[in-house]
Amino acid sequence: MMNARAWQRMLSGRRLDLLDPSPLDVELADIAHGLARVARWNGQTIGDYAFSVAQHSLLVEDIFRRTNRCNASDCLMALLHDAPEYVIGDMISPFKAVVGGGYKTVEKRLESAVHMRFGLPPHTPKELKERIKKADRVAAYFEATELAGFSPEEARKFFGQPRGVTRETLLIDPLPAVDAQRLFAERFTSLEAEHIKTSQEA
Repeated sequence: MMNARAWQRMLSGRRLDLLDPSPLDVELADIAHGLARVARWNGQTIGDYAFSVAQHSLLVEDIFRRTNRCNASDCLMALLHDAPEYVIGDMISPFKAVVGGGYKTVEKRLESAVHMRFGLPPHTPKELKERIKKADRVAAYFEATELAGFSPEEARKFFGQPRGVTRETLLIDPLPAVDAQRLFAERFTSLEAEHIKTSQEA
């Protein structure tokens, strides 16, 4: 009996093993391409285009940077906070709760491979993860109210009340996949260059 295939072929030609992912098989081009084509909110958003995980990641990193004292490494981890979804898709939170531990195990292994590929700690430190999650909830509030049909009262119940950030300052209008992909790759490249420079100077 043939073993079930546990890898995905990427457009770069890499074969990424989902159960034991190697940092050597992680490529920025694959991450940017994949995240730009994964829809947030299961695609239940207004606009001519899906609101992609790539655009969400840019939004979270922007909010995180504006509301925290942080370095390039911190910002990279904020930008990559949903990077595993380029392989496993964006599962909405209620379904994650139903699926349970198996999803989290795969997600953590992919996070580790992505981080190690780009010279980051295998997993985001707890305190930093909490600060990124706070920015994530702010982004989710605006996505929910502007794109996903939530009332402000309903969104506050699930995500809290944003402070210090207003809708006018955010890139939240859904972009075509090619634009979200390009902007994600450009932001990553800029942060990575800063991260490398800082590491060399340390």
